[in-house]
Amino acid sequence: VQLVESGGGLVQPGGSLRLSCAASGFTFRNYRMSWYRQAPGKERELVAAISSRGSSTDYKDAVKGRFTISRDNAKNTVYLQMNSLEPEDTAVYYCNTRLGTSPITLDYWGQGTQVTVSS
Repeated sequence: VQLVESGGGLVQPGGSLRLSCAASGFTFRNYRMSWYRQAPGKERELVAAISSRGSSTDYKDAVKGRFTISRDNAKNTVYLQMNSLEPEDTAVYYCNTRLGTSPITLDYWGQGTQVTVSS
């Protein structure tokens, strides 16, 4: 299993970024995908998640209306469109999937991509 994030960078407050996560090594279309983030000195937190077919999404309250998660099962890729970025969004963003069947599951993570929101 491999998850490779891209698209991070430095952006001014109010700006936008689009993160991508290219997945391989498993049947992507069968699994829920998530984006997490971790700011310095803080715990990793769930930002957004999308069901296997993309019909259902969930968001952290702080990003609702600003971030949009989507996926392209033909390209084995999940995206996070981030608009109206705020300094509080500064963090390393990680792509995640959980494989297996409850209760025996395993989380897989990408290497992370840095997002810095600053003027």
